[in-house]
Amino acid sequence: MKTKKLWLGFIGVMVISFGVLLYYGKEIYREAPPVPDKVLTEDGRTLFTGQDIKDGQNVWQSLGGQQLGTIWGHGAYQAPDWTADWLHREAVFMLDELGMETYGRGYDDLTEEQQAALRVTLQRDMRTNTYDPERDVITVSSLRAEAFIHNSKHYGGLFTDDSELAHLRDAYSVPENSLKDEERVRKLNTFFFWASWACITERPDKDITFTNNWPPDDLIGNKPTGSLILWTGFSVILLLAGIGIMIWYYASKKEDDELKPPASHPLKNIVQTPSQKATLKYFWIVTLLILVQVIMGVVTAHYGVEGQAFYGIPLADWLPYSISRTWHVQIAIFWIATSWLATGLYYAPAISGVEPKFQRLGVNVLFSALLVIVVGSLAGQWMGVMQKLGLVENFWFGHQGYEYVDLGRFWQIFLFAGLFIWLFLMGRAIWPALKQRNESRHLLILFLVASVAIAVFYGAGLMWGRQTNLAIAEYWRWWVVHLWVEGFFEVFAVVVMAFLFVRMQLVKATTATLAVLFTTIIFLSGGILGTFHHLYFTGTPTAVMALGATFSALEVVPLVLMGYEAYDNLKIYRSSEWIKPYKWPIYSFIAVAFWNLVGAGIFGFLINPPIALYYMQGLNTTPVHGHTALFGVYGMLGIGLMLFVLRDMDSVSVWKEKWLKFAFWSINIGLLAMVLISVLPIGMAQTFASVQEGLWYARSAEFMQQPLIDTFKWLRVIGDTIFALGTVALVWFVFGLKFGWSISKERK
Repeated sequence: MKTKKLWLGFIGVMVISFGVLLYYGKEIYREAPPVPDKVLTEDGRTLFTGQDIKDGQNVWQSLGGQQLGTIWGHGAYQAPDWTADWLHREAVFMLDELGMETYGRGYDDLTEEQQAALRVTLQRDMRTNTYDPERDVITVSSLRAEAFIHNSKHYGGLFTDDSELAHLRDAYSVPENSLKDEERVRKLNTFFFWASWACITERPDKDITFTNNWPPDDLIGNKPTGSLILWTGFSVILLLAGIGIMIWYYASKKEDDELKPPASHPLKNIVQTPSQKATLKYFWIVTLLILVQVIMGVVTAHYGVEGQAFYGIPLADWLPYSISRTWHVQIAIFWIATSWLATGLYYAPAISGVEPKFQRLGVNVLFSALLVIVVGSLAGQWMGVMQKLGLVENFWFGHQGYEYVDLGRFWQIFLFAGLFIWLFLMGRAIWPALKQRNESRHLLILFLVASVAIAVFYGAGLMWGRQTNLAIAEYWRWWVVHLWVEGFFEVFAVVVMAFLFVRMQLVKATTATLAVLFTTIIFLSGGILGTFHHLYFTGTPTAVMALGATFSALEVVPLVLMGYEAYDNLKIYRSSEWIKPYKWPIYSFIAVAFWNLVGAGIFGFLINPPIALYYMQGLNTTPVHGHTALFGVYGMLGIGLMLFVLRDMDSVSVWKEKWLKFAFWSINIGLLAMVLISVLPIGMAQTFASVQEGLWYARSAEFMQQPLIDTFKWLRVIGDTIFALGTVALVWFVFGLKFGWSISKERK
């Protein structure tokens, strides 16, 4: 009866949450900032066309898109936010021109009263919505048209070879002649104008801009709205109430029904199937990708202090910042997903006790497909950024420019097909067990549901086209990043972990089923609609902010119980002598609980409330959450699952654990050090600058090249070095299992 109620709760959460998500998705389509047919001057002259804007978006994507600076606060942290930077430069130019025209002096030389009067004139010009939906045109003043030409010259010189801007190219890690075609330069500027126009132009019949008055900049009149402050307060109240209710419920329902572990390993005599043995190579690739990802992270971080070189080597000539960061992020997704998928393939036959015909062949075919996707997509991204592909070819085979889903559309479709191959292999392996009506059946059904969701929800990445409005593309992108990566992979991982302990007779199947269903309901209750907290300032209506603030607060609620999860895992490790060889896989799960609380919980909520994110979006406070949640939670879980499988593959050998012990502590200590002594201090300094001066200043070369900020950047070497050494030790250990140096001659 209790299980039935939980299933009804799960179905209710899914139906209602996705209903709301899709409804407001429709509103985002309807209220997205319009891309006009033309942008005209007051005298009717065509400044540029809507097609120029769309092509300019593709040019921006070919440069690496969100992997080089940010648009609307989303992307990388080395270069400026191009929208905030464009707006401020535009405003300064217009104020100086107005000052010369009105008073015969530049803006900085005027009295406060004169400056205030000019700001009113400026803001009236910039904030007034001049889009005519009937004619499908935007009309700009002659002064703003001049500002467009002025800004275009600056950015044109920046992305080509203007010697006077060499210092900025170095500060931004923008290679000289990043764009080699003047027409691409022109079109890029039109896209920057449009994206910035959305940030300053008020919605029809409203006094807030398309981006809810983001970015903060007093000069242009962008200040936090009342609703932004209101929903921040509501989210904090909801968080506190949710935590109280959750702790009360957990304390009242927790039952002491511990299962006494068996005297010896119940699975030690189980023979591996051919398909299970075939998954080993997946984990070799996982460890190699971890190493490459960390190397790319080191290179990317170093560009923060040396611009375009690596200790004097002009590395950016061959590996520019936008590529090293793309690979750093993309490879992380690849290896984490590969570890989880391989874990599923390994345990699926074990769950049912049946090895389907040709299962090993399917595992090998999928492995080959994944290799092609990894190598092909990374090569295509390099070709795109190096401007070796046309804009259409870049979309299909190169760099889409959207963080976490940068791979070209062809590779996306290939990966989507690969996930369905994986789903087919999983489904056919566990189907015999599903037909048996035993106490594990409900857990198996949830296992299958999570597997289906992993395959299906990646398809959200196919919902935008080459020239889709950026606001709409962002909506679907976060379906992939938040729902696919942070949502259903999380559910899948929870189910897999429960299965591992049930198989080892350490947890009752009924207890595990109830716990997993309850956890899934609580997690998805906040998690699905919590997707909206990424979309506060991406051209979405105010209702999106209200929903995002409310449900992102609820996302944090279950994370306060991570201490219980860590304690339960520690109890399992200490419950019997034969479990001791699983120490490091279980310790990895304990680390996941820690980073869930700290990285996803504390550092996540640091930036989630609307008023906080208003000033912090696009600053180094975001990678604090990104690193500790993505690697701390999902990365450590991927490592833990890999170690669990490797342990089960040879349960009789004794591991030489010194390298594994060093790897575990170095990776976790290094990650914590990197964040606390470098990235977080920089982010907090930027936040202060954003509040005081505006986001444009917090991201500017002037601010980011200060001696104090440079010192904090260099301090990152400490944490990065510890982390990198731990990664090398992990790789050494994993390959040592194959070649013998990680295994003792002693047998259990």
